[in-house]
Amino acid sequence: MVALANLAYFGVEFTVAARIGSVSLFADSVDFLEDASVNTLILVGLSWSARARAKLGMGLALLILVPAIGTLWAVATKIASPIAPAPTPLTLAGLGALVVNLGCAYLLAGFRSHGGSLTRAAFLSARNDALANIGIIGAGLVTATTLSIWPDLIVGLAIAAMNIEAAREVFSVARNEHGEAAP
Repeated sequence: MVALANLAYFGVEFTVAARIGSVSLFADSVDFLEDASVNTLILVGLSWSARARAKLGMGLALLILVPAIGTLWAVATKIASPIAPAPTPLTLAGLGALVVNLGCAYLLAGFRSHGGSLTRAAFLSARNDALANIGIIGAGLVTATTLSIWPDLIVGLAIAAMNIEAAREVFSVARNEHGEAAP
């Protein structure tokens, strides 16, 4: 359910991001696609051995970095063409994303301490996304009054930073699991 919800809202948010030129929505939409991939791989990997799950966890940490890389590209593009995104669609898309991510976080909260790095990756992704969506909503509101590109850019960079930190945490847990697992 979580993977399908993420995939569906990726399409919505990516379309809005492209139409209004929003860095933060672009970052969040790519993150939705990454979350759909992560959750699908987690579902497949839960039945694997502890050592194989740990290796998958390390791979998922790298996958979590993809939105951060895409966001840095979007920031560079936006700075080259500094037009503020339309604040109303930005705010509404952020609100819709928040609803989806809170639902996903709720579904995953009961599993966050089971399954090690895999379920930790899924929960951290949903939790971080909900925090990012609050930032996007705030960026939309500030953009409405300032018509500046900076709120959108700052939130986009914050999303990238959260992904980098989540990737570091998942990789660290997975590396420890790999060391503890029997070959």
